[in-house]
Amino acid sequence: MGIQAGTPWALLLLVLWAAYIWWMISRTPRLNGTRKWAVIATRALITFLLIAIAAQLYPYRSIEQRNVVFLADRSASMKGQEEIEHWIAEAWGHKSMNDYGAIVSTGLHAVVDRPLTKDPLASSESYTFRTELNDSFTDLSKGLQLSAAMLREQGGGRIVLLSDGSENAGNATRQARLLQDAGIAIDVVNLASELERDIAIDELIVPASLKQGETFSFELTIQSTFAGEAELRLFEDNKALSTSKVQLEKGENRFSLQSVALESGFHRFRAEIYTDEDGQSANNSAYAFSRVSGPPTVLIVEGISDSSENIESALTASVIAHQTILPEQLSQELAEYAAYDSIILNNVPATRIAAKPMEWLSKAVGDYGVGLMMVGGDESFGLGGYFQTPVERALPVYMDLQGKKQIPSLGLVLVIDRSGSMSDGKLELAKEAAMRTVELLRDVDTVGVVAFDSGPWWVVEPTKLSEREEVINKIKGIQPQGGTEIYSALDAGYQGLLKIDAQRKHMILLTDGQSSTNMSYATITDPMNENRMTISTVAVGEGSDVKLLESLAKATNGRFYFTKDQSTLPAIFSRETVLMSRTYIVDGMITPSIGDAGDWRTLWNDGAPNLNAYIATTPKEMAEVALWSPDGDPLLARWTYGSGRSIAWTSDLTGKWSSDWVKWGTFPKVFAEWVKWTFPQFDSSPYHISTEVDGGNGKLIVESAGDDYASGNGAGVWAGLQNEAGTNTLKRLMPVAPGRYEVQMDAVEPGAYLVQIGSPQDGENAASINGGTTAGYVIPYSSEYQIGDEDGPELLKELAAVTGGRELSTEESAKSYSFDPLKKRMPFDWTQEILVVILLLWLLDIALRRLSLPWQRIMATIVAPIRGLQRGQRNTAESMSESGIALSRLKKRTDARNRFYGDEVPGLKQDRITVVNDKLTKPSNEREKRSTFASNDSHTNQPSYTSNVDITVQSMESSTNDQMSPDSEPRDRTVSRLLAAKNKNKRL
Repeated sequence: MGIQAGTPWALLLLVLWAAYIWWMISRTPRLNGTRKWAVIATRALITFLLIAIAAQLYPYRSIEQRNVVFLADRSASMKGQEEIEHWIAEAWGHKSMNDYGAIVSTGLHAVVDRPLTKDPLASSESYTFRTELNDSFTDLSKGLQLSAAMLREQGGGRIVLLSDGSENAGNATRQARLLQDAGIAIDVVNLASELERDIAIDELIVPASLKQGETFSFELTIQSTFAGEAELRLFEDNKALSTSKVQLEKGENRFSLQSVALESGFHRFRAEIYTDEDGQSANNSAYAFSRVSGPPTVLIVEGISDSSENIESALTASVIAHQTILPEQLSQELAEYAAYDSIILNNVPATRIAAKPMEWLSKAVGDYGVGLMMVGGDESFGLGGYFQTPVERALPVYMDLQGKKQIPSLGLVLVIDRSGSMSDGKLELAKEAAMRTVELLRDVDTVGVVAFDSGPWWVVEPTKLSEREEVINKIKGIQPQGGTEIYSALDAGYQGLLKIDAQRKHMILLTDGQSSTNMSYATITDPMNENRMTISTVAVGEGSDVKLLESLAKATNGRFYFTKDQSTLPAIFSRETVLMSRTYIVDGMITPSIGDAGDWRTLWNDGAPNLNAYIATTPKEMAEVALWSPDGDPLLARWTYGSGRSIAWTSDLTGKWSSDWVKWGTFPKVFAEWVKWTFPQFDSSPYHISTEVDGGNGKLIVESAGDDYASGNGAGVWAGLQNEAGTNTLKRLMPVAPGRYEVQMDAVEPGAYLVQIGSPQDGENAASINGGTTAGYVIPYSSEYQIGDEDGPELLKELAAVTGGRELSTEESAKSYSFDPLKKRMPFDWTQEILVVILLLWLLDIALRRLSLPWQRIMATIVAPIRGLQRGQRNTAESMSESGIALSRLKKRTDARNRFYGDEVPGLKQDRITVVNDKLTKPSNEREKRSTFASNDSHTNQPSYTSNVDITVQSMESSTNDQMSPDSEPRDRTVSRLLAAKNKNKRL
């Protein structure tokens, strides 16, 4: 027992309390006597009790006890509930009389089965749980939180957690850290159990978007605890698609089933698996959805007419629509490219693609997600002049041979027309073509640039390209002026080639006009042939001397180009440079080797056919190479460019270089897979939809690129949710960030759901969405039913380690109460009682100060019985002692008188008064005299007291005459002394 103070600092008020008492004693003149002291005592007691309340002074008693809360995981993954009951019952039986125990169950939520109590269980053998809960999820954190709250009410204790640790909701680790701070330890008992025979579909994957008629695959992952046969069923919109028998192995099993998207629109898919004696069926289904749009369309651009028959046949076999055009027919409008799912360039040279279509091809891939595929041939890739073009940027390969072994040095002279007719942009493009040529050459190559009008002018004397930037800057300085004189410029270029020391010498002549002189060009072309030099000529526009330029190219075994589109000039120069500087065509018997193109590896299960030739390129750093050549060149490469995908096939598909491929029986399927890989991978919907599931609740997340609250009818963004039964639920999406909206979905059941996003039809009281965008989402079955969760034991160990708890085995139930008891004080809150006393004392104080009552008499009446009990004996003894002394003196005087007068004194009559039982008695014939004295000396403040004594009174009888006897004087003095003694006794 003891007294404790909850607010000790409030005891400092006792100093003021003592000062207040002193002030009342010295500064209360209006009251005096007993009344004053009663008022001071009442007020002092009232103020002291108020200070006790402020300081929270409580009496307490010290106790020792152990508090244990048994937290039982009763989720669906816990198969042995009887084992939990038996374990708790055994542990409960080992607690002492003063120990407390409680039982809490947890699943999705936590419930109390038995509050903290000292009472024994109803049965010593088992305990039946009395509550029901949702066992579809395991939220250990809620159970720990509820258990801790119960323990805090008793001052602390321990939690014994019986679980398999398969948490799939909440965060038990974070809750354990909070319990660590509260000093509550968690003992764990691992009761992991696994069904002997159970199968579960972990995952069903279907492409989110499909084209009508497209072949696709159902990819399934199935977990099994046994090896055996099972039945797999597939459903589309609740209609059976297929039923097949599958052979399962213990552990993870993967299957892929083919199907065809026949009908457009949104479709829900469901996979179910069945086997005999399955432990649980909640995990036997999986869901997916896909949006099937109209049939895909592919644009084929062929460099040679009617050269795409093999490509067209492969697409037709896969029900993929296609259209074939020549490169000159490519649209000048970007929007028209977005109408196709993929574009194939079949051996098309860059020289036949104008600048705008070239740019739009790249943008269609990067910005609109349109697929792009380049098929090789002698007019494709580097040989087609795609170096540093927008198309090269979109493809997974570089057009030049970076780091490859190259042929010896090249000497190149560029002869460029700078006459006035080139001022309408032709010269700028010619300069760009020249600069691109310089960039394409190696440092060991030699280049010279001649600009001509009425005469030639060496812009760059033949020089090595060690100072590449200086050469480019000089080319930039060419300005248009003057007329056109070709012969002298061609001769200047020939003279420059003679000075160049290179194994290959080549000249490129570009002009848009006709020469002002008519000379014999054989005087130049013949010596060039003798020195193994070649000329390629480029005629720009209808006004150029096409006949002359074509004859010059033919006379020197060069190439002639005519273009009406000046934007193709850079591609022409690049192509010419590539043709002259390096060997790009690799021929011979080529056996492809398998690369790392992920899902395409299954296409080569039976190997890949041989090739006869291909165009050498260099793979880009982020590209995936599916097939390699023996020399390390990419044969088939792919990558993602912006929003789209592109593929490079460096051999041809006409059969000239790939006869074994086009004759291959699976070629149509393989080629169709290449093309479908390039199809757009995103939905054109303005909304991106995702879901988050935590416990039994789900959250729908919608992301939008626009501000839907600022635009439209102001009603915001709404979602119309539709389940498999066709029931619609309309919910308003709440903005949580710019362009991000969320809505809670309660009691989410597994399945595939459709959602329509848009504005409500009739404002906020709408029952449907007006138009909007349709999308889908999937809610899988609870992870509570998954097979093979190996993280549970680790979680239990972590909970025990964080809180300083123990790991108990299934045989150690007796240790549940084996820990140091909790020593605590049990205070008694007497505040209510004290307040009642204060109220009574306050009323007494008012009565003492305000009521005019005979307080002295009242106090005397109250105090007298108490004092009488304490002092009765003492006062009687004192009174008897004083009376005895007086009588002794009287007796001595009487004896003296008797001796003096004899035995009897005439005329003197003696009357004896005796004290019997504290009362004076005398003979009955005499007047009874009794004296009781009680007084209060107001002057001396001495207490009054009463004394009862035995005295002897002598009275004298006078003679009949008035004469006195001789001894009358002494006798009178004796009587006087007796009377004086009597009066003194009265005063006492």
